[in-house]
Amino acid sequence: MEPLNILISAYACRPGEGSEPGVGWHTIQEVAKYHNVWVLTRQNNRPIIEAQLNQNPITKVQVIYCEPPSWLRPLHLKKKLVYLHYYLWQIAAYLVAKKLQETINFHIVHHVTYVRHSTPSFLALLPIPFLWGPVGGGESAPKAFWKDFGWRGIMYEIMRDIARTLGELDPFVKLTAQRSILARGTTAETTQRLRKLGAKNVEILSQLGLSDLEITQLSKLAESPPKIIRFISIGRLLHWKGFHLVLPAFAKAQLPENAEYWIVGNGPERSRLETLAKQLKIDDQVIFHNQLSRAETLTKLSECVSLVHPSLHESGGLVCLEAMAAGRPVICLNLGGPALIVSEDVGFKVEANNPDQVINDLANAMTILANDNHLWKQKSDRSRARVKNLYSWQKKGQELANLYEKIHNSNNSV
Repeated sequence: MEPLNILISAYACRPGEGSEPGVGWHTIQEVAKYHNVWVLTRQNNRPIIEAQLNQNPITKVQVIYCEPPSWLRPLHLKKKLVYLHYYLWQIAAYLVAKKLQETINFHIVHHVTYVRHSTPSFLALLPIPFLWGPVGGGESAPKAFWKDFGWRGIMYEIMRDIARTLGELDPFVKLTAQRSILARGTTAETTQRLRKLGAKNVEILSQLGLSDLEITQLSKLAESPPKIIRFISIGRLLHWKGFHLVLPAFAKAQLPENAEYWIVGNGPERSRLETLAKQLKIDDQVIFHNQLSRAETLTKLSECVSLVHPSLHESGGLVCLEAMAAGRPVICLNLGGPALIVSEDVGFKVEANNPDQVINDLANAMTILANDNHLWKQKSDRSRARVKNLYSWQKKGQELANLYEKIHNSNNSV
């Protein structure tokens, strides 16, 4: 394979982190094994990236740090304004890339992060093939579940939907979709929106992965199956995470008397969940842990039989991958990113028609896993194999490098 010159846009890009920064870093790290890579990213990523590259140089990577005008930089420090900073950063990145293109002759430009479909990438305006994503954000909590959100939760969902709709009306978002040679969505919901925006070539692909080192470390947790029936949910305690659905399901499931349900994380829903546990008379079996370090969280995970992840809208679901790599079958809703990551042979995907139905089906899944050791072992082994086969960053990087080659050859043959 002859190395190509690849320009990558990675607003979020930091080694040693999960979520979006991890997606950005792992993508460039793996692609650089095959091609020459130039990365556009934020200035505030410089210290950690340069420290990593000084310790472990990557010869085929050049990092270009760019920012909007200095008076706009404080925007990224304010959570509510970060997406405005991100939008303006896209313009700055395009201006830098346009000058670079005059001397470097990039073969392909790839937008990697943010994983967000409702903000444009002005790099699509460059006169070279543009690969968009995977991008997400097209997911919404089914309306049947809104009645349990409270007025704050409902307002959050309304404002989220409005913001996404306004983003999709942006002519530059439509132009980004229309100029993409391939647009990848993280979920079925997002791929539908990409097509409506005008993307002609669309496919579904999770943005998530685990390094081979992470897969090896997590697989060691699978070597010691838990002796007590415990279920665990991990994440911020927010209305759309759906933890309020798991508590009545746990109360309803046919479980041993010493069974427990652990919740790891902090958030505004904490008091509501504690009250609900008392009302259901399971507060002696429900244990709330505060937000823990990754190592502490994984230790807790290893002491449980299954991750219950009832998120009502999510484009990713990294914790599902981590649980599967640790041999812990995942019980999730058949929505968003988790529905793509988890297949029926490795876990349970519960349809999300209404709260009562979800509670019943979650309870049934917990009952089955708690009382069928053979099935648990089957799903545990298959979970580990699925992560290794489909979600290794090494394999994803190789597939992406091959895709670049395919796009380049196809473009040259036209």
